[in-house]
Amino acid sequence: MNRGKSLARSRRGGHRRRKARRARVLELFAALAAVVVMALAIGAIFVRPGGGASASGVPSRASSAEGVPRAAPAPAGKGSGVEAASTGAKKARDAADTASGPSKHTDAEAVTYFKKRWVSDKAVKRITDIRTVGKYLRIYTDLPESAHNSKSAIDLCKRGLEYLVQEVGDQHPVVFVQAEYGQNGNPVLANILGPGDNSCRLTYPAPN
Repeated sequence: MNRGKSLARSRRGGHRRRKARRARVLELFAALAAVVVMALAIGAIFVRPGGGASASGVPSRASSAEGVPRAAPAPAGKGSGVEAASTGAKKARDAADTASGPSKHTDAEAVTYFKKRWVSDKAVKRITDIRTVGKYLRIYTDLPESAHNSKSAIDLCKRGLEYLVQEVGDQHPVVFVQAEYGQNGNPVLANILGPGDNSCRLTYPAPN
């Protein structure tokens, strides 16, 4: 009877020792797995910045972004260039509408003749544009509307008459010298209305 009890006890002791060994083995495997995981994590940290790839082999966002073409920056001053072009177009329209400067209507030959023929003439320096409309020569100036029959207006009218008769060969010259643009447009300051008119003075409206 005692022998049976002793045998049972020894068997239970053997089972306990085997369980203890298994527990130790499991603990060793768990510790080893933890070390491996930590090593992989550290390796991933060092690999990503330099190689641009994570531990799993999937390209990181930084490396992927490097291969994507970036949009070229907008040229500097682009907005200002557009504004400048718009301003230039507006000035061109204003010059055409108000005769305050050269435009597509300018008679380039007449302008050249006036500048070469009367280089230092004070009246010629008041000219802003010269246009030939039909057979009429229109001399636009920066003279005020009140300058009817003024010396500058009449001098310019006579110069226009000379240009048409001597340079162009017009036998029926018509010349208008006109004031700067205002509420009444470009009022006439002096004129020649054909071969029978040689005074350049306005008869209407009456000069001030």
